Amino acid sequence: MPSSSPSIVLDRVGLVWPDGSTALHDISGAFGRVRTGLIGRNGSGKSTLLRVIAGELAPTSGSVSVTGEVGLLRQSLPLDDATVADVLGVGAQLAALDAISAGDVAQERFDTVGDDWDIEERAAAALDGIGLPAESLRRPIASVSGGEAILVGLAGLRLAAPAVALLDEPTNNLDRDARRRLHALVREWRGALIVVSHDHELLELLDETAELRDGSLRLFGGTVSRFDEHLAVEQQAAERTLRSAEQRLRLEKRQAAEAQIKLARRARTGKAMQESGSLPKISVNARKSAAQESAGRLRAEMEDKVAAASAGVREAEELIREDRTIAIDLPDPEVSSRRRILDLIGPEGTLLVQGPERIALTGANGSGKTTLLDTIAGTAAPGRVSPIDIVRHTDRIGYLPQRIRLDGGARVLDLVAATSPEVPPGELRSRLARFLFRGGDAERRASTLSGGQRFRVTLAALLLADPPAQLLILDEPTNSLDRDSVDQLVHALASYRGAMIVVSHDDHFLSRLGLDRHFELDRDGIRQAGLARFGSEPDDGRARADDA
Repeated sequence: MPSSSPSIVLDRVGLVWPDGSTALHDISGAFGRVRTGLIGRNGSGKSTLLRVIAGELAPTSGSVSVTGEVGLLRQSLPLDDATVADVLGVGAQLAALDAISAGDVAQERFDTVGDDWDIEERAAAALDGIGLPAESLRRPIASVSGGEAILVGLAGLRLAAPAVALLDEPTNNLDRDARRRLHALVREWRGALIVVSHDHELLELLDETAELRDGSLRLFGGTVSRFDEHLAVEQQAAERTLRSAEQRLRLEKRQAAEAQIKLARRARTGKAMQESGSLPKISVNARKSAAQESAGRLRAEMEDKVAAASAGVREAEELIREDRTIAIDLPDPEVSSRRRILDLIGPEGTLLVQGPERIALTGANGSGKTTLLDTIAGTAAPGRVSPIDIVRHTDRIGYLPQRIRLDGGARVLDLVAATSPEVPPGELRSRLARFLFRGGDAERRASTLSGGQRFRVTLAALLLADPPAQLLILDEPTNSLDRDSVDQLVHALASYRGAMIVVSHDDHFLSRLGLDRHFELDRDGIRQAGLARFGSEPDDGRARADDA
């Protein structure tokens, strides 16, 4: 439950980079002593806001008030000469204890240890909580996996017990075991905790949700799924408000047009009477003057009503969130249920990829998933070929690697045209619009695109390829993607009718893809596993032998 007094207060916080670009503008809000998930699109300023709260960046306007010490876990940790103990935050104290044990009685050694004579035992207990042995304390941090390094950093925060802890995308690149341990630490967390993440499972463990969007911070007292439900109801109401405002605008415009017709008729009648000479000239002039004044007042009144109705539509439109759903009829890759795509030959038999199957490929960090995908796609570096034997039955393979590299000088249209040379530019523009590149966006250079936009154009080039890929391979596609971009990916893949192999540690994302099978990779080989963890019934459990 929220405490009576907030731990963090932001009052109209703004930050402008040295080049003049705006990072944050007029951000206000308060965080209590609860666990809060901070969400928002890529580039909305989430990581920057954490650094401002931590005191690493000074706001150029407004103020930040924080009660107590602040600890920040960055997306990536320095892996230079630091030891595991250094990342835990106890390196200096352990070094002092070692020196004292060796006979060094210098006063500064005792000052460094202070009252923490049990720090080695507490540090060992912290490592045990994340699955590392006590002897890891003095190992170089570079000797543990990236996922283990993140867990060490999180354990260090817990050991230091700051009043406010900030985590920036802590689950990126973590395998399932590391995620499970991280989730356990967060579940038991006490005190103020703000987590920037797109990991649905992690966000569901938190007490509150905060969204940074369009320069404003919105706080919601519930998990991200409850926030989404609330947002859906809110958007339905906003759409009703917009329809009502648009209806009023149409009515006001129609009434204004009818009034103009009436005024025109009166003017013609007055002119006819003037030309007939049936009235004295002085009476004609008086009537003409009165009619002009009346017409002026009526026009002004009608214009005011139309302007007010137009303003109402604009206000209602501002309540509607931008439509960011990708929905497109993709080219048919012509993959029948009997079409053989791929054989993966391991010690326990052959896994056959056949027809338009959707397959999740999982395994611990270091098990060789990316190497296997690179080998299937034919992009493996020399000397890094997967030990799994591969037989391809198609050369129409589309590959979305973890690291997206684009020619910065190429236009969006050029990048997609490169994989669809026979498709007319007009048709490509139409298809790109369905991937949210509308109008002039198709002319933008790749160097000007955000991370989410670079991902979208790469996805468009893959899915719109002509001829279309019969096998689509995705390697950790949701890493560093905001929730909107993940939704876009799911909607785009819904229309794909070929075979698909997806590597991801995000079970919630995989559960949305309509998986048919699950392959598991470890150092001993590859095997078929159940689908239960993705919200599906388990399959028959083992590899499908190739009898052909």
